[in-house]
Amino acid sequence: MSRVVDTAKEGKRRILTVIGTRPEAIKMAPVIKALKACAEVESTLCITGQHRAMLDQVLDLFEIKPDFDLAIMKSGQTLVDITTGALTGVSRVIEQWQPDVVLVHGDTTTAMAAAMAAFYAHVVVGHVEAGLRTNDLERPWPEEMNRRTIDGMAQYLFAPTEGAKANLAAENLSGRAISVTGNTVVDALKITEARLKTDAARRDTLDRQFSFLDRSKRLILVTGHRRESFGAGFEAICQALAKLASRGDVEIVYPVHLNPNVQEPVRRILGGKASVHLIEPCDYLTFVYLMMRAYLILTDSGGVQEEAPSLAKPVLVMRDVTERPEALATGIVRLVGADDMRIVAGATALLDDAALYASVARAANPFGDGHAAERIVAALVQSSCADISRLSRAR
Repeated sequence: MSRVVDTAKEGKRRILTVIGTRPEAIKMAPVIKALKACAEVESTLCITGQHRAMLDQVLDLFEIKPDFDLAIMKSGQTLVDITTGALTGVSRVIEQWQPDVVLVHGDTTTAMAAAMAAFYAHVVVGHVEAGLRTNDLERPWPEEMNRRTIDGMAQYLFAPTEGAKANLAAENLSGRAISVTGNTVVDALKITEARLKTDAARRDTLDRQFSFLDRSKRLILVTGHRRESFGAGFEAICQALAKLASRGDVEIVYPVHLNPNVQEPVRRILGGKASVHLIEPCDYLTFVYLMMRAYLILTDSGGVQEEAPSLAKPVLVMRDVTERPEALATGIVRLVGADDMRIVAGATALLDDAALYASVARAANPFGDGHAAERIVAALVQSSCADISRLSRAR
């Protein structure tokens, strides 16, 4: 564990943010930047390194440097390894730095373990992206249990939507400090989209990087990594992509997740297929560029469901359930499961029916306006020291 030494500032709210994966880094980058800019806060960042290279890419993009790096990632790591490594490491950071609040995001194992470390130390937990539910502990697994566990321990609950707030109230969590803030991924997307639109040199570099794509064909962007799809699910997803590629009028770009359970079926079934481009996981700026170029997105990612509506890009979600019903309500996001027939049918409908495509490809984002980070920091600052003391004692 390494630390950049920073002298404590008397009288300031001490907030420790803990992240460990690429999605957390993307969604928390605007919050971390806003905390650093806030005069009333002393902010420190701890990364667990649950993901390594993918996490570092995002930190570099947003010019964020961690104060603590637990570096827990190891070859063949299990959920138990991640949980125990993060729990032990974050506990040591809490003991050393003595924060008033530990801030975590979403539903990762890092977030759950960090919240538990804070709970054990009688430190107030703040949960960004609180209240999301599928009401099925197996889907997504283990994320549904992680987010429920975190919400049960958190005193500051930052719900992205009114629906998420209602979920918390239904679980008798309405007595906590709940704020509806919007989703911070919209903040990150707007920052990145603006950079791409204004930085002609960077955009030209990306155009050259993807010059192998045939612009006369429509681009399908794919992501997939969910544990519940390992095995038969990923086999079906790959078979569907192979069928779509055989149409001849599309190009498929798939940044393949590093997990061996994803790599093996993807490389075996799709490797060498015409019009299928399997690439290494890309940095967030590049991914936003690809989303902007895409005609259609196939994904099992929660973040993409939140981002694509701002870009007016139809999304087929390769899951049977989603904790983001607001995306479904817009019509731009649809569930097709990890089922080859449903994936192919859903994509074919959007590719072959221009009127259908036009009816759903409209920018309308229910997840926020790009100011969620400001609202989160304001809520943390406006609560008094007495409030934090009370919330801590309430444990």
